[in-house]
Amino acid sequence: MIKLFIDTASSRIVLGICDSNRVVKEINEVNDHQLSVRIFPLLDQLFQETNISPKDVDEIIVVTGPGSFTGIRIGVTIAKTYAWAFHKKIVPVSELQWMASTPVETDYCIPIIDARRNAVYAGIYDKNLDSVIPDQYITLEELEKKVQSLDGTYTFVSDQSFSSIHVQKLDMDLMAILKKHEKDEGVNPHMINPNYLKKTEAEENLKN
Repeated sequence: MIKLFIDTASSRIVLGICDSNRVVKEINEVNDHQLSVRIFPLLDQLFQETNISPKDVDEIIVVTGPGSFTGIRIGVTIAKTYAWAFHKKIVPVSELQWMASTPVETDYCIPIIDARRNAVYAGIYDKNLDSVIPDQYITLEELEKKVQSLDGTYTFVSDQSFSSIHVQKLDMDLMAILKKHEKDEGVNPHMINPNYLKKTEAEENLKN
């Protein structure tokens, strides 16, 4: 089975083509303000270098968030359009679970993304990438309280720095996240939506 992986939700653009139990090609580049311009040439490069036609992809795995609101929208929209055009199903994946595929030597992995105003997007995962505490928008103070209740050792992972928390740098494992979701049924592309975990700033301002 040929799978296309798309992650544009974070500080990295990660695209991948996998066939059965191997990564055929992975593109991992710094995400920037030119995402909407760069993403299509990168997808084209991915298909050309693997000699795989877009119509030959059996399944699309897309990161639906949390993370950059704009990045999430772009990745999800591409996945939905692609899936609709070629009659494919989509498997949604959490950015935090994807980050938790970083190898750690502790019982738990805690991926965190800076959400500003002393808050983060965070989740807590075990070695099987199972969620111990659901992904959520949370203050650092509240997160530290939840962490203290864990029965075991833990490691924070991120590609960002935090003054009060030591983090291990990300080293995500594409095959690990794909194997975790290999038995997922996939869903109709019309059912896929971004998972922001919090309202956009415009929505918050409108409410106020």
